[in-house]
Amino acid sequence: MHQLKKRPLFIYEMANNHMGDVEHGIRIVRELKKASEGFPFGFCVKLQYRDIDSCIHPDYQGRYDLKYVKRFSETRLSWDQYKQIKDAIVDAGFLSMCTPWDELSVDMIVEHGYDFMKVPSCYMSDWPLLERIAKYDLPLVASTAGEPFEEIDRVVSFFRHRNKSLAIMHCVGEYPSPDDHLHLSQIALLKKRYPEVEVGYSTHERPDNFEAVKIALALGATLFEKHTAVATETYAVNAYSATPDQVRRWLQSAADALTMIGETNKRYPAPAGEAQALRDLARGAFVKKPVAAGELVKPENLFYAMPNVPGQLVAQNLSKYTEYVAIDPIAANGPVMETNVKRSERRQKVLDIVRDVKALIKKSKVQVPGQCELEISHHYGIDKFRESGLTAITVVNRDYCKRLMVVLPGQKHPEQWHNQKDETYHILHGDVTVDLDGARTAHKSNDIVTIPHGIRHSFWTTNGAVIEEVSSAYAQADSWYTDESIMANPNRKTYVTYWIE
Repeated sequence: MHQLKKRPLFIYEMANNHMGDVEHGIRIVRELKKASEGFPFGFCVKLQYRDIDSCIHPDYQGRYDLKYVKRFSETRLSWDQYKQIKDAIVDAGFLSMCTPWDELSVDMIVEHGYDFMKVPSCYMSDWPLLERIAKYDLPLVASTAGEPFEEIDRVVSFFRHRNKSLAIMHCVGEYPSPDDHLHLSQIALLKKRYPEVEVGYSTHERPDNFEAVKIALALGATLFEKHTAVATETYAVNAYSATPDQVRRWLQSAADALTMIGETNKRYPAPAGEAQALRDLARGAFVKKPVAAGELVKPENLFYAMPNVPGQLVAQNLSKYTEYVAIDPIAANGPVMETNVKRSERRQKVLDIVRDVKALIKKSKVQVPGQCELEISHHYGIDKFRESGLTAITVVNRDYCKRLMVVLPGQKHPEQWHNQKDETYHILHGDVTVDLDGARTAHKSNDIVTIPHGIRHSFWTTNGAVIEEVSSAYAQADSWYTDESIMANPNRKTYVTYWIE
């Protein structure tokens, strides 16, 4: 529905309210034009076409004791008369829409050049009529009313498979609909179920209800339909049709709602002063103990308190993925100033590692149970992780332990040993070369490698590997490295909890 992409479309349903009087129908159009002035919406007036001779059975022609036969017969118009009102709609600058009640009316709607065709809720699953409608390429709007999802599914599929432009509308076929029967939450439900189509709201509530349109807009409706009429000495207004004055109040309510809703496709623009107000309330970062120039500002040496001073780091600037190194000394209880630290951001690097680990696990077809924590070991810093490092997933860690180790292509785990635990590697995927106290062996999928405690070992891969490690209980304090610089690095691990989708 290209007309609906930029702004809401408000549809004025004239139905039978022209009363079979062309001049009265044109008067409704003109008064609706005045009621619509000044609002930034799209506007459309909708008629209903009926070929009375075919849509009412010959035996029931003239049966005015039947409500709808009487109503439709008394408001009958010729095709030329319908066209006069349609031309007045176009002349007023409105888009035009029409509902057919029979097959001939479908053809006449196309012949008269309407912008949209409407499928009423009472005919939504009238398949002979839908087949006739589908012969043409007019954009379509369909009201759902009390149809079950299974039927709506079929109708949406029917038109979508025929490449028809389609919007659907929530409505309640009760005239007027009491407030507790509006079921406006159905708009959100329809949007969720049919994300490929526009969703609107066809209103039948009492005409002085100006709140429902606000809720419908907030729920994501993009087109709105309301029955409209003009009262005169000759013609009264029914209980569910809005007068031009009520229409204008309806539109104003919608405009107010859009003002309050604001941006829907991007984060809202912060009002002037908001950022500064939030900054003023932030806790400033201070060091507990002095920090020398070139020293890492460690998280454990920080405390946070108010007030902060201009240019100071605040709590919102700190995270486990961000490191700060002092450029000049910082005194105890002193503020950490933005101009006095060099920042290193690890977040994207961690996300890239998680992405590649997940890809290798997926390739290996190894199943990772539950939401296990991912341990990233970067022995020489995260910048060198691709050369030297490991990712481990602890599945069980009791008296016995099971971990999954993921080694990315070209990655090596540096030489280490354990004083307490024995461990066995089961190669689940890929290639692994293991060095045990200088004895080097190459392994492939399904090989087993046993490593007794006290044995120095390192391993690496060419194409990537997933290894199941089974051992006695795992403890970080039982990992010893030949390279003492690794032991001296307390920040060699990063943990990611929520990484499995």
